[in-house]
Amino acid sequence: MASSEQNEFVIPAELPVLPLRGVVVYPMMWLPLTIGQERSIRLVDDALLETSDQRIIGLFTSQDAELDEPNPDQVYRTGTAAIVHRMLRTPDGTVRLIVQGIERIRITGFIQEQPYLRAHVEVVPDAEGEDQNLETEALMRTTLDLFRRLVSLVPHMPEELETAALNASSARQLAYLVAASVRMEPAQAQEILELDPVAQKLVKLNALLTKELEVLELGRKIQSQAADEMNKMQRDYFLREQLKAIQKELGEGDEQEAEIQEFERRIAASGMPEEPEKEARRELDRMRKMPTQAAEYSVIKTYLDWMVSLPWQVSTEDNLDIAHARQVLDEDHYGLEEIKARILEFLAVRKLRLERRAQAEGADGPADTGPVDHIRREREGVILCFVGPPGTGKTSLGQSIARAMGRKFIRLALGGIRDEAEIRGFRRTYVGSMPGRVIQSVRRSESHNPVFMLDEVDKLGRDFRGDPSSALLEVLDPEQNAEFRDHYLDVPFDLSQVFFITTANWLDTIPQPLLDRMEVIQLSSYTEEEKVKIARGYLVPRQIKENGLRPNEVQFEDGALHRMASEYTREAGVRALERQIGAVCRKVATKVAEKGDGQGPVVITREAVVDYLGRPKFLPEVADRVEVPGVATGLAWTPVGGDVLFLEATRMPGGKGFTLTGQLGDVMKESAQAALSWVRGKAKDYGIAEDFFSKNDLHLHIPAGATPKDGPSAGVTIATALVSLLTGRTVRKDVGMTGEITLRGQVLPIGGVKEKVLAANRFGLTTVILPKRNEGDLEDVPEAVRAQMHFIFAERVEDVIAAALTPPAAAEAEAPAAEIPAPDGLPLFDVVTA
Repeated sequence: MASSEQNEFVIPAELPVLPLRGVVVYPMMWLPLTIGQERSIRLVDDALLETSDQRIIGLFTSQDAELDEPNPDQVYRTGTAAIVHRMLRTPDGTVRLIVQGIERIRITGFIQEQPYLRAHVEVVPDAEGEDQNLETEALMRTTLDLFRRLVSLVPHMPEELETAALNASSARQLAYLVAASVRMEPAQAQEILELDPVAQKLVKLNALLTKELEVLELGRKIQSQAADEMNKMQRDYFLREQLKAIQKELGEGDEQEAEIQEFERRIAASGMPEEPEKEARRELDRMRKMPTQAAEYSVIKTYLDWMVSLPWQVSTEDNLDIAHARQVLDEDHYGLEEIKARILEFLAVRKLRLERRAQAEGADGPADTGPVDHIRREREGVILCFVGPPGTGKTSLGQSIARAMGRKFIRLALGGIRDEAEIRGFRRTYVGSMPGRVIQSVRRSESHNPVFMLDEVDKLGRDFRGDPSSALLEVLDPEQNAEFRDHYLDVPFDLSQVFFITTANWLDTIPQPLLDRMEVIQLSSYTEEEKVKIARGYLVPRQIKENGLRPNEVQFEDGALHRMASEYTREAGVRALERQIGAVCRKVATKVAEKGDGQGPVVITREAVVDYLGRPKFLPEVADRVEVPGVATGLAWTPVGGDVLFLEATRMPGGKGFTLTGQLGDVMKESAQAALSWVRGKAKDYGIAEDFFSKNDLHLHIPAGATPKDGPSAGVTIATALVSLLTGRTVRKDVGMTGEITLRGQVLPIGGVKEKVLAANRFGLTTVILPKRNEGDLEDVPEAVRAQMHFIFAERVEDVIAAALTPPAAAEAEAPAAEIPAPDGLPLFDVVTA
């Protein structure tokens, strides 16, 4: 309505206030209202009686749309004076009104709250400015354009609204018309009513219209895409039905039905337990209802193929002949008596259990022992962990165990695996997912009771994708692996019948919970005599065969094998020795190929080894290294077997300096400090001058410098090297030592005694100094090695010094170290380099 028409009405200074819920009435707008509250009906009745000529009331929006009867503080202060044009009472007790907004008003104060609200009001006309400037004109055009687009997108908005907006006579009328037509929150509608000037109303409206248009256009886009997808699915369905009809007319079989029938047959024949069979048939029903072109069809088909190809009930019968098993193990491996005994124990126990079970079933019937047998079968699996240096036969031993028991053998290399899903599989939600390596390996073995070797379990990785060692906890737990759940299969698979064997070079990197589930069996280094016997019985025949020779074409003497083991290899196992034997065999094969057969056997003697392999790579160096004071021979344990370390000490003018080199760890550095403190405390007992340490610096070096070293067992060796340097007494050439020391001079026990003693024997040392409390560990050392060596058990460092250093008489030619001046600041004793 034009503003000139508004001037016909005189708005009283006092008006009844009708609170509205969720709606804002604007000036110049017509609006139907329905009122049902008793006080609102009375307000309308009184207003129509009091002002029968104009019927004007105040319409104000409630701040809370949930309130039925808001108080004065709960209604907005700005509203619209409206005239009631028509009132209709309905049978349900409500009153329907048609009102017309006249002008914007503001409450200045309430004068009545009961039976309804009544207030003083003032007229607040909208500020339109003198004339519509260019900015207002631009805003109006923008509003009209946006409103026109909105009307075209909203089905329930009639086109007459667009016409009414085009015919608006002023910016104020356009703003209120559009605001009344657009869906918005009551707070936003109230804000438009209160905004001044009118240009600001248009700015606010344009922002709301733009947002509403974005939402509507996005919704239309989504509906269009959904409709296109539905049309495509319908089209595909019709085409598939036509294709089926064509195939039927051509006499072609239904491939899908044939596949489903094949899966049904394989599921019935697979011997699945109840839960896996139920899951497989559920997936098969889904597959039956699905078209072959669907992406999910191939996923289900792959899953069912995995399910029916697993050896749920397929197993190999164990060969329980103890004599046969012993023969096979002895044929394949020399020594390893502890492991062979453990395998024979397993076979003996299994044999007895089967015999006793058969006797019980024969006497009482199978029904009496069924539940007990079920529990026992769950614990028949074995989990062994072979720990030892490389080349000692851990992996090949698993194959021999499988051959001795008549079981299938599978091997899974764990080195470098970092993803937990490699063990437990990938969930089927991922594209290209598959079961983990455990299930894959069991399927390849085609048996649910194979000998399963998990190689290099100590080299498992760990990163953001998970911890594979944690996933192995269930695999290697006899209490849990009877119901191992792969993420891909998502059904239990029984691994309790599997004979698990893990291998490792050392135990430090294996998590304790995983280590606790395994029976650890240590494999030690081989002695030289054992290496020769292994070479004679296993390595030489294998290399002769692999290099195309006949047994009568080459012969290795024991002297040659001894020399190859001692001078061309230095290892705990026999891999390098086999490579050297292979190198000799290849050279012999070259001669045979050039000269032809009939030349007689080529005999490899001790002296001839040099002709085939060149000069020796390792020569005895203990005697040369300890010729000067300050050098001591220590024994060390490494993941690849025992080793010998030469600790070198020297001195130079200075003041209380102590330098440590050789990539030493914190523990070894602390051992060196403890050894130096003990030597300084005992300086007087060994004839060292009291002012020696204040005038000299000491340097301790442990070759090789590129190899990290750590541990406390070098304590006695460091102390011996320092005393040797400061007294001028050399260390005996045939002595090696190991042991931790304290500041009080006690020698504490250490680990790895067997590997260290074997390393001393390999290097030609005949005397080994050990802590007294390690005396019992010598039982692990082979008897042949113990017979060749002399052992000294020390309780204090003084015992080690007395046994390791040459007598003072042998050093009389040299003056005491404290009394010999160091010329020109150079070291008194040259350090022997590696």
